[in-house]
Amino acid sequence: MTGTHSASGPQHPPYDPDADILLKLARGQSSALGELMDRHLAAIKSCAWHMVGDEMIAEDIAQEVFIKAWKQAPNWQVGKAKFSTWLYRVTKNLCYDRLRKKTEIYPEILPDMVDDGPLANKMIELKQTSTAQKSRVEQAMTQLPERQRMAITLCHYRELPQIEAAEIMEIGVRAYESLLARGRKNLRAQLQRHKQELLEG
Repeated sequence: MTGTHSASGPQHPPYDPDADILLKLARGQSSALGELMDRHLAAIKSCAWHMVGDEMIAEDIAQEVFIKAWKQAPNWQVGKAKFSTWLYRVTKNLCYDRLRKKTEIYPEILPDMVDDGPLANKMIELKQTSTAQKSRVEQAMTQLPERQRMAITLCHYRELPQIEAAEIMEIGVRAYESLLARGRKNLRAQLQRHKQELLEG
């Protein structure tokens, strides 16, 4: 029987804008890797940089991500998930590996409070802040636990929908929202002493 699925029936697979490139990679067309990198390299490197805070390490992570993508492409089943989600997930795991070599200053023990006040938003709306303020926020980001840092990176730097961000982090949407709230709260604690300067900048 043909026709559309009902609301309670199977869900349509997500549209993957990279499906055409993945088919080329699966056929062994090496030029397709360049197309994939043209499309995603800048975003993946940016995500890694905001996580690790080091340009060279971010470049290494990005290169490793695309090496894994080249190996994974022939086995990728188009329609199960977006390939870009998988790229971010690999990036996340590689960043975690690097960060776990360092001691985290702030453990994730703060209450699950949503903190969307003007100051919290002001601190992470980087498009509206000065270079000095951006630098201060970026430095404070390095002090956050890795999962909080990733939640903020996906939301405020990559501007991904919460559903996709949660999928990348392999947690539920509500758990992601809670993690994001804790990250914002910790970030505000880091920058509280610069409150007046941030608000006036």
